[in-house]
Amino acid sequence: MNIDWAALGTVFGVSLVATVGLVGLFTLGIVGLSKQESAAASGGSATMARTGAYACFALCAAAVAYGIFLIVV
Repeated sequence: MNIDWAALGTVFGVSLVATVGLVGLFTLGIVGLSKQESAAASGGSATMARTGAYACFALCAAAVAYGIFLIVV
């Protein structure tokens, strides 16, 4: 049995980058929602924070849906 170490390393690298990217994007969404609550509490407008948070969550959902699509097809 021969293992293609270059291909294994590529899969590991792409998986690591994708995981860190998705977790970071989801974290930005959580931070955006927390900023929205603090902005609303101080009487300011929280539209940009809410919109950014929803965009982050939508991108996370799209990435997960694309991953499922790649597995199924």
